[in-house]
Amino acid sequence: MTTQTVSAKSIKNVEKESVFKDTFKRILKNKLAVVGLVIISIQVLLAIFAPLLTSYAPDTQNLSARELPIGSEGHWLGTDNHGRDMWSRIVYGARISILVGIGSVGLGLLGGVVLGLLSGYYRKLDGIIMRLMDLLFAFPGILLAMLIIAILGTSLVNVVIAISIWSIPNCARIVRGSVLSTKKEEYILAQRSLGSSDRRIMFKHILPNITAPIIVFATMRMATAILSTSALSYLGLGAQPPTPEWGAMIAAGQDYMWTSPHMTIVPGIAIMLVVFAFNVVGDGLRDALDPNMDLN
Repeated sequence: MTTQTVSAKSIKNVEKESVFKDTFKRILKNKLAVVGLVIISIQVLLAIFAPLLTSYAPDTQNLSARELPIGSEGHWLGTDNHGRDMWSRIVYGARISILVGIGSVGLGLLGGVVLGLLSGYYRKLDGIIMRLMDLLFAFPGILLAMLIIAILGTSLVNVVIAISIWSIPNCARIVRGSVLSTKKEEYILAQRSLGSSDRRIMFKHILPNITAPIIVFATMRMATAILSTSALSYLGLGAQPPTPEWGAMIAAGQDYMWTSPHMTIVPGIAIMLVVFAFNVVGDGLRDALDPNMDLN
């Protein structure tokens, strides 16, 4: 390896570190984004250390301790109509929300990025791929997910598949628009003149330079995925009893709204906080990754 190659790599590493620091500084200046990061961090910690943070299994029933209110001894968030500890179910529900969100958004990104790259780079494929995306856009998102689950069956795995398919059109359009503008840049034209393959240009030169909108989309899509998972489970199309999923918990508690409102309010607040957190972090990332934003 020559000295010039080492020097070039060192310069790239310094540039990446500088961009990361600038982005981090911008995020820290956004108070709502910082609050969102704290909430997301708490959810992740709850999901990872769920067995250490709870005294009861989320599906353990105790019929002699049914519908205990918030603040009860040994059950500080109360119990549900089967005597199951609400704190345990909320904590384990955080694990389900994280896994479903990451799984559905990850699959959606995989399909959307590939289709967006192909559509933006090859004009012959653009019309075909975008008309297919328009077809998916013709269905309201939640109805499309319900249709897919109706075909595949009710389970959390099928919820992940349904939400990921729903995510593909939005991601593909965002990536396509970024590719259309980036492929006209001089460094891309230089790579073509040097004889670089289309695959190398797309994945080594275009994709790394359009990651900002993809990161923002993925963050905000996590909020949509978690909310959609809860909605589908509430409708009976997602997690099935006794799985401690927040939407399913709200559905189970709605019949006890007047006698034990905490059965509905507690998981509702959990959903609200997490969706809020991902949305404000997504907004913060969008502003932080905008080169026109002022650091001062």
